[in-house]
Amino acid sequence: MKVRESKDPQAPRIVIVGGGLSGLTVAYRLRERLPQARLTVLESQPRVGGNIGTQYVDGFRLETGPNGFLDNKPSTVQLCHDLGLSDRLIAASEGSRKNRFVFVDQRLQRLPGSPIELLRSPLLSWSGKLAFLLEPLRHGRRSNREESVAEFATRRAGREAANVFADALVTGIQGGDPQLLSLPANFPRLVELERRYGSIVRGVLASAKAKRRLAQARGETPAGPPKMWSFREGLGVLIDALREQLGAAIVCGAKVRQLDRDASGWQVLGEGRDRWSADVVVLTQPAYEQAEALDSLDSELADELRSIPYNAIVVVGIGYRQTDVPLNLDGFGFIAPQRTRRDILGVQWCSSIFPDRAPSGLVLWRVLCGGWHRGEMVHWDAERLLVAVRQELQQMMGVTAEPVFHRIIRWPRAIPQYFVGHLARLQRIEARVSAEHPGLFLAGNAYRGIAMNDCTEQGQLLAERIVHGLQSPDKPATRAW
Repeated sequence: MKVRESKDPQAPRIVIVGGGLSGLTVAYRLRERLPQARLTVLESQPRVGGNIGTQYVDGFRLETGPNGFLDNKPSTVQLCHDLGLSDRLIAASEGSRKNRFVFVDQRLQRLPGSPIELLRSPLLSWSGKLAFLLEPLRHGRRSNREESVAEFATRRAGREAANVFADALVTGIQGGDPQLLSLPANFPRLVELERRYGSIVRGVLASAKAKRRLAQARGETPAGPPKMWSFREGLGVLIDALREQLGAAIVCGAKVRQLDRDASGWQVLGEGRDRWSADVVVLTQPAYEQAEALDSLDSELADELRSIPYNAIVVVGIGYRQTDVPLNLDGFGFIAPQRTRRDILGVQWCSSIFPDRAPSGLVLWRVLCGGWHRGEMVHWDAERLLVAVRQELQQMMGVTAEPVFHRIIRWPRAIPQYFVGHLARLQRIEARVSAEHPGLFLAGNAYRGIAMNDCTEQGQLLAERIVHGLQSPDKPATRAW
């Protein structure tokens, strides 16, 4: 396994381990900034992209991982622009932005989008609504103790709101438990809003007002709420474009066993006699794989990485005839809060969110199962999974017909969980990498954000630090990410 290298013997040798979105973004941004570098991307699987991919089966377009990305951060939109993909982007339907549901009290209920809708919603009792609406009058936090998402939501908006809205939020994003997940690690903006404004509601209103003023000063139309984006052909378009740009730098089927360091620099050891020499090594694969590669070099660092937990997710793509679906599907889908411990976490109405996800007259949904408390479902056989999914869809949506299509995608270790203590762990990891392993960088969604935007943003920032370090050897870029 050899990658065509620069003919310049003085060009920096950079090896990126992991061909998911993080690794591909780092590689692409490095290629932009350091075209002379001898760049290699090692991916253990037969294809790059990690859990991002689009399967096209029987006229259905099914996303294997994320279903799209938001434009609340510019990094992924900018990456698409730089790759020449802007004209291929499509926005999610307006209905999917406005209409989102939760399954509570044995029925689907729409999530309120305004204070007036909250007052009319049956999701909270009147005392629960009052507690939620009094959030702007509550005192800011009086302790430096790290809070879980549930603790924060209960303190700011009351227990009922925490049980419904905070649970639905983290079920939909992390597939996790708000009692365990760290607020500052998962939602740092909420911490900043409370610190700065004393209230989340006041902070959101003030931030929106500031954005409107800035847009007016620039003579621009104020931006509306964030939109979700994808491509008509699916998110695989982005991965294909990155793969094409990086070309021969990518080596698939390259399993990294361990890292060594000698007088000539880093040695990345693969299976058999495969070996790559490097001045800089970037690990972007999942934390448990990074731990495996670092075990023989630094067992203490490896143990820290190994302690980052992951949940298990099963994606069940399922298609029905439109005439067999009794509900109006003008929406995004719904969440079944994890505290209910149901057989599904939620359902995304894919063909209602983006066009051409299903053939004419049919609908495509993605049913998500598993999560932190139901991880055993990833090991259920296909028949048992389908029976459970169909029973849930019958109860929740009234669908009794046989599906015309199904596809099961299993992720035994799907989404890293940033539990309380995560940021302290990152400080220990960063300190050890900086002190003991110059030229080594750690990246990926195990650290500072799990969304596509987080991966592209952190990937770009890391590429800039690496370039700065290589161009200023007296001031090396020693941060881990």
